[in-house]
Amino acid sequence: MLPQLHQHAWMDADIEAFRNQVRRYVRAEMVPHLDGWRKQGYIPRDVWRPFGALGFMLPELGEEYEGPGATVAYQLVVQDELARAEVPANTAVHTIAAHYIMDYGTEEQKRRWLPKMASGEILAGIAMTEPGCGSDLKAIRTRARRDGDHYVVDGAKTFITNGYTANLLVVVVRTGDAGAKGISLLVIETENLPGFSVGRRLEKIGMHASDTAELAFESMRIPAANLLGGEEGQGFAQLMSQLAYERMLLCVPAAAVIERAVELTVEYTKERKAFGKSIADFQNTQFKLAECATMAHVVRTFVNDCVQRLLDGKLDPEAAYMAKWWCTEQQCKVTDECLQLFGGYGYMAEYPIARLYADSRIQKIYGGTNEIMKDLIARKVLD
Repeated sequence: MLPQLHQHAWMDADIEAFRNQVRRYVRAEMVPHLDGWRKQGYIPRDVWRPFGALGFMLPELGEEYEGPGATVAYQLVVQDELARAEVPANTAVHTIAAHYIMDYGTEEQKRRWLPKMASGEILAGIAMTEPGCGSDLKAIRTRARRDGDHYVVDGAKTFITNGYTANLLVVVVRTGDAGAKGISLLVIETENLPGFSVGRRLEKIGMHASDTAELAFESMRIPAANLLGGEEGQGFAQLMSQLAYERMLLCVPAAAVIERAVELTVEYTKERKAFGKSIADFQNTQFKLAECATMAHVVRTFVNDCVQRLLDGKLDPEAAYMAKWWCTEQQCKVTDECLQLFGGYGYMAEYPIARLYADSRIQKIYGGTNEIMKDLIARKVLD
């Protein structure tokens, strides 16, 4: 039997009850629409309104901003259940954007945006990556020039999750000279905003229900009051401060997908016949399933330990980097091994294992590539 979230100390009875609520809602209200969302390439923004009304969008948001006032553990449970049901991680990006505002926004900014983010009226995205700039955020070229009480923004972004459906974006811009000290974050409300445009919705090999888009800013005027925190040059530090939490938003789904892949494969190999017996009766199948089940257990144990340390305020960046690269690497390996046991059927998109396999590949790229994670770990090891 695979380990479950509730078997760890941080998963108490209240969180377990919350998880069951999320699971029931996702299965009843979201899963039946997934095929249609995959075909159109996005989840409609109004889908998140009832999700927010139940407290699922930002359960960790304080009551003073009209949130449920729970811990980040509740958000991680939401991400676990969405990943298990093949619902893409649009709300993971949303919660990261919310945390920037929660931790660094002025009081006016918090009261202006956070309640609507919790209710689902606002869906947020983060615009970092540019056509010529990925992991090296210090090389950002999108420029925000101060003009009286406004900033005038010119530039382009690409690979932006929620880029098509979001109506609020945290945009990484350059307000000063080259390097980290010239980076700031601007929060923009995109609806009917002159100078803002969404380019192509990008076609991906996986995550087909999650919109990923190109964005353009052409003499876009944004009130200076939308500068996150009200002080220029703080953007790089603001981005770096959330890395441990952001990594967990990738590791928890990795554990969930691994477990789901093993569950699906156990079911299939018991039913599928070859040479007069079930595939599960072959020693090769048994050994492969034993390996995958072991990996599922180890990954979940590692993730649970990191979650506990995060909740205790003791999750160091290096452990989060290790968790991100290693758990997502195992996710890709396990889904590949499981797909192989499905034979030709595993290559058919109508089978969940095929979708889990394709969706998993991005995990080693976004949120900081695994190569970047290893480089950051090595710096600490060699320090």
